[in-house]
Amino acid sequence: MKIKPVLIFALLCLISGSANAQTYSIVIKGGHLIDPRNNIDEISDIGISEGRIVLVAKEIDSRAGEQVVDAGGLYVTPGLIDIHAHVFQGSNPDQQYMNGPSAITPDGFTFRVGVTTIVDAGSSGWRTFPVFKRQTIDKSQTRVLAFLNIVGEGMRGGPFEQNVKDMDPKLTGEFAKNNAADIVGIKLAHYDGPDWTPTDRAEEAGLIAGMPLMVDFGGSTPPLPIEDLFLKHLRPGDIFTHCFAQLPNARECIVDVQTNKVKPFVWEALKRGIVFDVGYGGISFAYSQGMPAVKSGFYPQAISTDLHIGSMNGAMKDMLTTMSKFMAMGMDLKSVITASTWGPAQTINRKELGNLSVGAEADIAILRLREGKFGLFDYTGYKLETTNKLECEMTIRAGKIVYDLNGIASPVILSGK
Repeated sequence: MKIKPVLIFALLCLISGSANAQTYSIVIKGGHLIDPRNNIDEISDIGISEGRIVLVAKEIDSRAGEQVVDAGGLYVTPGLIDIHAHVFQGSNPDQQYMNGPSAITPDGFTFRVGVTTIVDAGSSGWRTFPVFKRQTIDKSQTRVLAFLNIVGEGMRGGPFEQNVKDMDPKLTGEFAKNNAADIVGIKLAHYDGPDWTPTDRAEEAGLIAGMPLMVDFGGSTPPLPIEDLFLKHLRPGDIFTHCFAQLPNARECIVDVQTNKVKPFVWEALKRGIVFDVGYGGISFAYSQGMPAVKSGFYPQAISTDLHIGSMNGAMKDMLTTMSKFMAMGMDLKSVITASTWGPAQTINRKELGNLSVGAEADIAILRLREGKFGLFDYTGYKLETTNKLECEMTIRAGKIVYDLNGIASPVILSGK
């Protein structure tokens, strides 16, 4: 029996189609992977399927991907984790960061800079967290986690944050423990009093919850000694945020302004396990602290923005600008990526995040190290000039492309909500 040529052609097409069946929803080709957890620092490909990383290899056939991302000349990193921001945005004009106008909505400011996980730093307390969860955590494409304020009202501002009677360690700790899917720690912030009661109550809440405490050390005059804070009140794993701040008569600095050296007890605190977080903010970072610290090898374990309305249009700008400043001060790119991914993941005890392991949820940032002439200044006006600055080309969240600056995916398909 003679088989017609048209049937032979159809069979060949069928065989060819099954051989080249698309295995991955996305294949990322030719990028320079930096994955600190797995000690990867080389050019490799990534295959993504059903929202997870399923293969990391030197070569993956691009024909196996429904979408193919050309990452040649770019850096492929875990999705960035910003562990200090304020995203409990609302319309109450007198409530600052707690359901108020000083906070921002996360999705508009995360994906365009490679951030896939953002942690609200204490905007809500146990009394106000349910509203935050309903209107922000559950509504956002960005993964939103939270530090729970020791103040039951949260960051409502003014006398609310000075109310020691509303700092209940048992209610706060138990609430955090019962909502551990969303809450990663306890937060103390903005207290101006000259005693340790709020610190100790927040620490007690952290012990009850089994979570770290993040401390923004307020503005007592004269400042309470940070040596006592680090060595007598905090536990290993607790977080000192705004660590490179230099504000006259507000809080003690970690770098001695007379000698330009990191104070000896700060090194001791680092060895003890205290975590140092940037928490850049509007006026909570100064090169006069950051430069001598970095030069001496004192690197933050977490680079974060303290993103809010008052910081985003000032010196801070965003996560990538903050990271670029640490590169300009002397940190190498891998260390900067570590402090923006795997470092913060460990700090908040979410070790499933901040890495490109096979099986991990596919949260990925694809970054360009742009060359040019850039001026990176702090709130005092001091400026560093640099020839390199990080820029986000693409962000992938849970296996879907949510930001593509220049259409490096083929075909170009963005995930909308």
